[in-house]
Amino acid sequence: MKQLAGITLYCELQGAGPNLVVLHPAGLHQGFMKSLVHAAAASYRVLAVDLCGHGRSPDAPGDMTLAHQALWVSEAMKRHGMEEATVLGLSLGGMVAQTLALDFPKMVKNLILCGCTGGFDSALQPILLERGLTAQRGGMQAIVAPTLQRWFTPAFMPHAEVLAVEQCLLKNHPLNWLATWRAISNFNALSRLNEIKVPTLVVAGDQDTATPLAATETLTRSISGAKRAVLAGAPHMMQIESHALFNQTVLSFLNEKK
Repeated sequence: MKQLAGITLYCELQGAGPNLVVLHPAGLHQGFMKSLVHAAAASYRVLAVDLCGHGRSPDAPGDMTLAHQALWVSEAMKRHGMEEATVLGLSLGGMVAQTLALDFPKMVKNLILCGCTGGFDSALQPILLERGLTAQRGGMQAIVAPTLQRWFTPAFMPHAEVLAVEQCLLKNHPLNWLATWRAISNFNALSRLNEIKVPTLVVAGDQDTATPLAATETLTRSISGAKRAVLAGAPHMMQIESHALFNQTVLSFLNEKK
């Protein structure tokens, strides 16, 4: 893997206790995980990361892969004195978390994978890549409506949190969005997931149209001993729309593993 040197991710660190790393969805940044981060920081040392091409981290190289993202997260962990941590990722963050656990197994103590799959069938690759190409052709405005529809339930659309997500998406550079979706389209860890030996929780929303329940079931079966929690009424952006239930589920798992 080409190193793509010179990438230092922006992170925010708060709290004290066992280490927890939090990784966000595509097009957003660590601020959109704030409800969980604040709740967890009462008992944990939480490192909230802006992935490459997001938030205050550097722009994404066009040939970036999720293995690169995992490498840069590992370097951020080391910079903050985290030789080992529980790693939580949602959507894109969950795919990066899986890759981190596979490529840097000694650094991952527990794994919490939220609203994500373990990989995509080759037939889906052009569809996923098209999400990035759409923004390249028409700007970020072209992807906002379909993205929000995948991420939230119709009843939640009028809420201020959805407007904040929309504004964040519009601030993204289309080339960062494209690089991210190109990396996502090439992600498939399913054949390697049996290498993961740490306690793992898969968190799914029963209203998640972006990551169907069948995909999270396959992910759970692919990791030895993994458990799945299905959140009633939760969509893809479960950490926002269903934050109380999401936080409760995550903290319950964390407290069991202390």
